[in-house]
Amino acid sequence: MIIRNMEQIARMCGGRLDERSGSAVVRGVSIDSRTIAPGELFVPLAGDRFDGHDYVEAAVRAGAAGVLWREDRPVPEALRAAGTPVVRVADTLTALQRLAGAYRDELGLFVIGITGSNGKTTTKDMTHALLGTKFRTRKTEGNLNNHIGLPLTILRLGEETEAAVLEMGMSDFGEIELLASIAKPDIAVITNIGEAHLQQLGSREGIARAKLEIAAGLKPGGLLLYNGDEPLLREGVKRTKLADGVRLETFGLGEGNDWTATDIELSAQSSAFAVRARGGALAAEAAAIGRPAVAAAGRHNVANALAAVAAALHAGVPGARIREGFASLKLTSMRIEPTRAACGAVVLNDAYNANPTSVRAAIDLVEQLQGYRRKWLVLGDMLELGPDEAALHRGIGEYVTPQKAQGLLTYGPLSRHTAEGAADAFAAAGLGDAVRHFADKSELAAWLKRRLGPDDLVLVKGSRGMKMEEVVRALEE
Repeated sequence: MIIRNMEQIARMCGGRLDERSGSAVVRGVSIDSRTIAPGELFVPLAGDRFDGHDYVEAAVRAGAAGVLWREDRPVPEALRAAGTPVVRVADTLTALQRLAGAYRDELGLFVIGITGSNGKTTTKDMTHALLGTKFRTRKTEGNLNNHIGLPLTILRLGEETEAAVLEMGMSDFGEIELLASIAKPDIAVITNIGEAHLQQLGSREGIARAKLEIAAGLKPGGLLLYNGDEPLLREGVKRTKLADGVRLETFGLGEGNDWTATDIELSAQSSAFAVRARGGALAAEAAAIGRPAVAAAGRHNVANALAAVAAALHAGVPGARIREGFASLKLTSMRIEPTRAACGAVVLNDAYNANPTSVRAAIDLVEQLQGYRRKWLVLGDMLELGPDEAALHRGIGEYVTPQKAQGLLTYGPLSRHTAEGAADAFAAAGLGDAVRHFADKSELAAWLKRRLGPDDLVLVKGSRGMKMEEVVRALEE
């Protein structure tokens, strides 16, 4: 965590220490008066329905060693009486971001920034595991990947940290550029382009443009590593302004990428593959990796693993240690997480989030997995898709065929269109009763449990707001 005195904090965040304040050393930063630890700096943020300035006195009672304070507000006398050092700033959120950027510069660590419509968290987890075989490495925890979470993540890094893997999320233009300007990555990774946030960004072209903003923060001589299977990224890179000496490399499952995979083997629990690097000094290191088994199912996760491998090798991790890193990999939950139903059926919990690209990838995985009596898809609504949401849900239904799965159960008002899109193909195969829409998750789970066998496979997926993990828990009970 950051350990600095209040004079240093003022300089780093662009504020000024109140003339009547004493100084103190702060150890860490908090934005929540309910969880602040003694000795931390309290940063009061203001939102539409709250203002952190109203809780500064509570933070001081809890042991805050200092506070930031918006300069257009009078400092409360109670705060002065407590002798708590105050740094006045024009805007507390901007000050938090500037503080994180300055701290990142002082640490001098190696940073890998990761963005994309799908696979950010999985790629982050993989990259962290690989870098951890050589460096003291930290990563973004949970969903701290936005304009508040990323600065807090950086400020939690210790002075001993040698490498950081930072996830960057967004919902609108300009947000990734801001995050990249704070993190200043040595390597920037774009996993893919999907349909998430179409409501705000308007088109997949807009999404690609927003994700490519990560290049704006790259250091001179840095590396932009992007999914070469995505034409929008290949074209978008040509229109993206890059810093001097920034290098470009691609990864993906298609021919022509700088990093690709061969000899792919998939199961419900893992993926195995060999890495192939197209020439260059790292080709021998790639060959030394051998054929690792990765605890992440699906061809799309093989692509994510390729990004992690390329980033780790460029960061200086020996190829011989990559297999060791994958063996120690622990993925964030609800990303195609295998579990068992009470009857013994395999359940793939992919309930963390969903958009059309990730849902199609999950359906492809179910089709590829063999040896099951019956395969079921349980799909909830995909959110934030904009005016075409109904058509996009129907398109997913049309993508599901009886050859890919033998049952489709949907939940949520938008997923009714998914069921309708699949109905004709299943009816033609004599499986009309295998497509059902439910307005209640408990009814869906109960219906499925009565039909589920020990040799079945179930994939459960939906947007975060649908909480489809509740279906998984019901199947486990």
